[in-house]
Amino acid sequence: MRLSAQLLTRFQQKLATSLSGSPALAFLPAVSLGGYWLGGEIALMVIAAILPIAYLMAGGADTGLRFRRDALAGLFQRHAFEDLVKDCHARTTEMGRYAVLISLAIEEFDLLVERHGQAAADIVVERTGERIIAAMRKDDRVGKIGDSRFSVCTAPVHHLDLESCIQMAGRLQVVIEEPISVDGISIYICASVGFCMHNRAPGPTAEDWLSASATALREAHRYGPSAIRAFSDQMYRENKSRADLREEVGIALDSGQIQPWFQPQISTDTGQITGFEALARWSHPVRGMISPADFLPAIEDAGLLERLAEVMMYHGFAALKAWEGSGMFIPQIGVNFAGSELSNPRLLEKIKWELDRFELTPDRLAIEVLETVVASAPDDVITRNINALGDLGCRVDLDDFGTGHASIAAIQRFAVSRIKIDRSFVMKADRDPEQQRMISAILTMAERLEVETLAEGVESVGEHVLLAQLGCDHVQGFGIARPMPFDQTLEWITGHNAKLQDVPRIMDGRMG
Repeated sequence: MRLSAQLLTRFQQKLATSLSGSPALAFLPAVSLGGYWLGGEIALMVIAAILPIAYLMAGGADTGLRFRRDALAGLFQRHAFEDLVKDCHARTTEMGRYAVLISLAIEEFDLLVERHGQAAADIVVERTGERIIAAMRKDDRVGKIGDSRFSVCTAPVHHLDLESCIQMAGRLQVVIEEPISVDGISIYICASVGFCMHNRAPGPTAEDWLSASATALREAHRYGPSAIRAFSDQMYRENKSRADLREEVGIALDSGQIQPWFQPQISTDTGQITGFEALARWSHPVRGMISPADFLPAIEDAGLLERLAEVMMYHGFAALKAWEGSGMFIPQIGVNFAGSELSNPRLLEKIKWELDRFELTPDRLAIEVLETVVASAPDDVITRNINALGDLGCRVDLDDFGTGHASIAAIQRFAVSRIKIDRSFVMKADRDPEQQRMISAILTMAERLEVETLAEGVESVGEHVLLAQLGCDHVQGFGIARPMPFDQTLEWITGHNAKLQDVPRIMDGRMG
């Protein structure tokens, strides 16, 4: 049944092209005269009625004209290219031959537009298309499937293996990445490449083939710049798993499957608990615990980061009240906020409402903001929200400090309360003098700016002791405690406070 539909589509395309091409226009007068000579006026009227109907039934108003015009330029637009891929897929299957579908994308195209302007970016895209066409064989087809994305469908051949496909993708990448001169300026670009061989597609249809090539391109983009990836069964399974997670995250957030686990932060001076960070954890009813590295991108793809922050904040505030009810005062709870949440014009109103709901003062909430967000935030809603929350009395923690190139001016502009030194600086700091110098520099800067410091990823007693000696205010990490569900925090807090009571105190006295 599917093969019959494919044959019908190919017949329509050929018929439409024939009816809309120059030969059809040349023979139309002859056909009309012949009909008039054989059947008179009635035959002429029948021909005049049948030809337009046949043209429209063949899809000529769309398909034929589209194929003809795109073929003149050598570059097919998306819908036309997909039709060609269907045709190639059918022929390759029928003949038992081989073909490959290659997807290519110019990386950081938005940045290219920002730096050089839309006109220059359009020229780059045009030249890229020309280069791809020039690099392929006459029977291969090249399509433009997005603003900065292209695809190549090779004609069926008798032999094609994985190594040949990788070499072909590499040659295309080299051709694309040659500098492009625009108004006397050389513009350099990088390209991600993903491909799928016809016989490696995860399903029997052309749509499966197209989807597989696009999946390989996304995988290449993740591992860029200038990465090349071939579609594989493992990639299919991982992509399907991510798609399944995207479909489930909304239900998981609403049903309570995604909850905060709490990791303590302690003072290096007193050992007292100075707060907890709320970290999202997903306990799936079938899959068990799902790694944040797997489900956080799914939440972002589903556009639910703001909903996640709401869930973390609600349960974080509930935890503060529950600890208080048990006679344990925890100064603050840290909640992570991404750029999408901070862009909400009603964020301040929402947080004030939640604080009032739980009868908490603003200083009990630490807004954790990634350094990359602060470094790139212009004077817009994000800036106004962060400063408004600081003015309200909330603490502002600059997360992953040292990785996002935030300037000193940005730290002052956002009234940052505390910088969280990224774990990459903390790792093995007790044994690496270079790490120690980096930490000392950060701590000196923080002291001059009158900003508190917290070191993340502290995993050993040696690292803890060194950070205390260097003057870091707070520490957090597996060496203190791993993130834990709320019902385990009560026991941990009790045990930690008991240890502090057992520590002998050094009396401050002078020799007489």
